[in-house]
Amino acid sequence: MSRTDPPEDLNAVIRQHSELLAAQLHSQRENLFPPDASKSMRKFTSGEAAVLLGVNDSYLRKLHLDGKGPSPQLTPGNRRHYSADDIQTLRVLLEKTARKAGDYLPGRRPGDHLQVIGVMNFKGGSGKTTTSAHLAQRLALKGYRVLAIDLDPQASFTALHGVQPEFDLRDGGTLYDAIRYDDPVPITQVIRSTYIPNLDLIPGNLELMEFEHDTPRALAHGNAGLFFFRVKEALAQVDASYDVVVIDCPPQLGFLTMSALSAATGVLVTIHPEMLDVMSMSQFLRMTADLMDVIADSGADMSHDWMRYLLTRYEPTDAPQNRIVAFLRTMYGDKVLNAPMLKSTAISDAGLTKQTLYEVERSAFTRSTYDRAIESLNAVNDEIAQLIQKTWGR
Repeated sequence: MSRTDPPEDLNAVIRQHSELLAAQLHSQRENLFPPDASKSMRKFTSGEAAVLLGVNDSYLRKLHLDGKGPSPQLTPGNRRHYSADDIQTLRVLLEKTARKAGDYLPGRRPGDHLQVIGVMNFKGGSGKTTTSAHLAQRLALKGYRVLAIDLDPQASFTALHGVQPEFDLRDGGTLYDAIRYDDPVPITQVIRSTYIPNLDLIPGNLELMEFEHDTPRALAHGNAGLFFFRVKEALAQVDASYDVVVIDCPPQLGFLTMSALSAATGVLVTIHPEMLDVMSMSQFLRMTADLMDVIADSGADMSHDWMRYLLTRYEPTDAPQNRIVAFLRTMYGDKVLNAPMLKSTAISDAGLTKQTLYEVERSAFTRSTYDRAIESLNAVNDEIAQLIQKTWGR
């Protein structure tokens, strides 16, 4: 059989497809978030605001009627809606009259150390980025000062927060700029505010892979020093500015992940309860332990405040999944979080418009579907918040 078409230049095809996809994603973003292609956080009902603040809706109404705090937006039906900024302002107001410190502002107090949470697994589809994004946003909405770092070159976490790497990060702006070996910049230069109060972001893109390429060369020339401390040293520059750092780690056990592990005070490993994923996790844990031994032998303190496994995309009606969940809980005990992250079409549908479930309106989904998903997410994130509080001795 004779070939009728000339062979394709694979490099040219891939580049063409990459540019076409990037252009389409940029166009989609502009259509979703006009006119300046930037995202904004939705407003919250008075009931949602009350739950986030830990007070009764009637108390919020009384504050409004007494002229205290921000004025909520009133709908034609006279329902009150609060912005995320309004909720933060109310937190500060309520904290001033709280019975004890931290009732409404739960962050660090003198003597508390910065919590750095590394969310990791090297198998795709484990829900790592979904977990990181919802955790960072929930903590911020609950009053913690949060820095979110996208350390994954695929940059899905970055895209979820309204930054398109191909267009917005052409001249750098990732953590690589602050941890590179030649002329690193202060980490403050790559931190950007988000549309959610208390949540700042260091975005990611493919440039992060340069650290994986630079480190072997630096080691060969004796210029790398203790390379695994680079993320920790960069974070030390902004230690006093945050309560929690959430790092969405890359899906590989490379130099970036090793440096993130060295910086972390808490480690969250996401697990999809399927046999192939559990088998993969076995290799992940073995390789991680070996790497941590190497780092520890080099003089690093690899002790952590806590490590937990999070069950993700869990389907309670799936019998094989339930057997694996029981197996994991029997083997690891309380190292497995009590709350699993349920598989939900609401979470995946929100992702289609590059949003988390905290960003979309309840009315966009069937009420039972939304409630089930949001209750699952809140249970997971609030359990992690309890770990943070316990670490601080509360």
